[in-house]
Amino acid sequence: MRIPCPYCGERDLSEFVCRGEVATRPDPTTLSAGLDALYLRDNPAGPTREHWYHAQGCRLWLVVERDTRTHAVTGARPAAEAGS
Repeated sequence: MRIPCPYCGERDLSEFVCRGEVATRPDPTTLSAGLDALYLRDNPAGPTREHWYHAQGCRLWLVVERDTRTHAVTGARPAAEAGS
């Protein structure tokens, strides 16, 4: 799989570390919502947005859009610009 880093160009998957899907922050006033967000993860089949760290390159976090069924990457942008 190749990931298009906006700073370094297209790079091999081995240069990155995946943190998982981009999630919305839970309501801080509800303990159960926070625990669910921390421990219960979806396993979607299809298009997703995930956080990836470019450990062997620019060392920045990216939001990568890819299809989990085919591993086809449709885009990547800096996480700071993506608002996540």
